[in-house]
Amino acid sequence: MNAMYDMNEKHKDLFVRKSSRTAASYLRRIRELSDDIKSLSPFLDVLKKVYADFEPVHNDNDILIGTLCAMIPNELIYAAGAKPVRLCSGSYTAYSIGDEAVPRDACPLTKAVMGFVETGTSPVYNNCALMAVPVTCDCKKKLAGLLSEYMPTAVLQIPSDKVSDDGLNRYLEELYRFLQELESVTGKTVTRQSLWEGINKVGRAQYEMSRFTEYRKHTPALLYGTHTMAVMNAYSYMLADEWADLMAELNTELEERKRKNIFAEKEKNPRIMVTGSPIAFPNMKIPLLIEETGGILAADETCMGERGIYDPTVITDKSFEGMMRALANRYIRPCTCPVFSDNRQRLFRIKQMIITHQIEGVIYHVLRGCLVYDYEYTIIEEELEKLDIPVIRVESDYNEEDVEQLRVRIEAFIELIKLKNLKNSKKG
Repeated sequence: MNAMYDMNEKHKDLFVRKSSRTAASYLRRIRELSDDIKSLSPFLDVLKKVYADFEPVHNDNDILIGTLCAMIPNELIYAAGAKPVRLCSGSYTAYSIGDEAVPRDACPLTKAVMGFVETGTSPVYNNCALMAVPVTCDCKKKLAGLLSEYMPTAVLQIPSDKVSDDGLNRYLEELYRFLQELESVTGKTVTRQSLWEGINKVGRAQYEMSRFTEYRKHTPALLYGTHTMAVMNAYSYMLADEWADLMAELNTELEERKRKNIFAEKEKNPRIMVTGSPIAFPNMKIPLLIEETGGILAADETCMGERGIYDPTVITDKSFEGMMRALANRYIRPCTCPVFSDNRQRLFRIKQMIITHQIEGVIYHVLRGCLVYDYEYTIIEEELEKLDIPVIRVESDYNEEDVEQLRVRIEAFIELIKLKNLKNSKKG
């Protein structure tokens, strides 16, 4: 690994200890919300292992492929005999190191990735045989160039048009090219059977996610939304079938809580949805502040949450080409990432979730420097106003300096919804 950032062993030790303290602090706050749901612990233990203990998450002989977006098909990685790890980090400690490698106004997520890569302190990053980076924004494009100085890097071009067949075909070509790079790294030829098995492996996780989503819609809430965000972040570092096994246990426990009328909230709290920039552990400020100030995070429309896994791959043609085309369709057509020029589908998805999850207010989260999400705030604000759904834009970074300011704004937003609900109840 190249040494762009000169860090001796003493400084590496300080970096690890500071990162560990931050991660442990957030994990403690997450557990303090409630420790009633026993099936949550394994997911939190995975995050602890990666960010607090700095331990490997897979075996030494595993071939790890690092991915930096929900638009990289894990199915192809499994089909090639490798294991995906999604490296979208929310570490402020790593961000502060990466700040010296990328421009000041670059998004914090890319800074955090570069911080871990440059310091060489995280086994998850160090053990990757290949980095897969989709060009979803200018920061990701430049990040791919920086990463290529450290390790083999696959760059996938994402079409701006997801509606036409031309856009779908261009992405399909990118997947075939990515497949060749995977086969070169793993030494394994992807067959029709291995591709089928890879799709089914992820499909089982998607099935358990669909069950989980139904429990999340329940009111009163069966669990805190912060716990949901932790569960979804843990998926980044787990094998799909292992995650699915744990999700099956969690779903069973939630069904039991539903039957016994055991809820996360003691009283009816405003149901909040978060959309916008990804919320990556350990940067869990927004979910925690929502639920520490009297709200319930009842839904999220983010790529580190439900969006990353909720859509299954629909196969009508079981030939190799048919399954590859089905994968391309799954990762492009339903995707609501703002990278696409025409993204009315995202607005429809948000409106749909407001109804199904009984949402009473929306927090639009923008990571500083994340222009693709910031562009869409105005139209979403206008459309939600027509539905009489309050919405606020919250811009944040990975540092802790803005926590109290965010707390004041989010608490005021939740109190506003409570007052609105009170007035409506009196009218009724």
